[in-house]
Amino acid sequence: MTTKTIPGAARRKTAELRETRIRTLGRLPGKAVSFRVDEVRLPDGRKAVRGYMEHAGAVAVLPVLDDGRIVFVRQHRYPVGRDTLEIPAGKLNGPGDDPAARARAELGEETGCTARRLTRLLSFWPSTAFSTEILHIYLARGLREGVPCPDEDEFVETVILGFREAWALVRSGRIKDAKTVIALQAWKIKELENR
Repeated sequence: MTTKTIPGAARRKTAELRETRIRTLGRLPGKAVSFRVDEVRLPDGRKAVRGYMEHAGAVAVLPVLDDGRIVFVRQHRYPVGRDTLEIPAGKLNGPGDDPAARARAELGEETGCTARRLTRLLSFWPSTAFSTEILHIYLARGLREGVPCPDEDEFVETVILGFREAWALVRSGRIKDAKTVIALQAWKIKELENR
């Protein structure tokens, strides 16, 4: 990997950029996530405060039917105050939870579908500035329909769309969910690479 020097800026090695925790100032534990505030030592020796969300990680599934249409879920998202159109997803139960097994479970719970094939598309950090969450996205093929059984506090409705129709909703701003946009892009890029 080559390091590009920015004019007027000093070149630093990775170790020189590292921030180290001095102590935890506070922690607010939650059911799904926790919030933490740490005092850290900066690379130049000064101190700073970093607040962030501790998250066990999550999975998302892009369920593609044999005819190429995609199964989405519509649900209300309280933090943004709107109904959203997303791919099925859910949180990991902890560090030992298998992402592929959790993806299969979330697919079944939210859509009722089971998949003959589950392929990992990619894993990414949704927001490194304030969260430890890592999100694993899977492509589900060979789908069989079944009966959804969402969590007792989860109300979802399945919506089936073709890729072009879904992408038009992304472009118009109707689909804004990051994992859904990234999954659609990753799937199309994978298809192009396999040609």
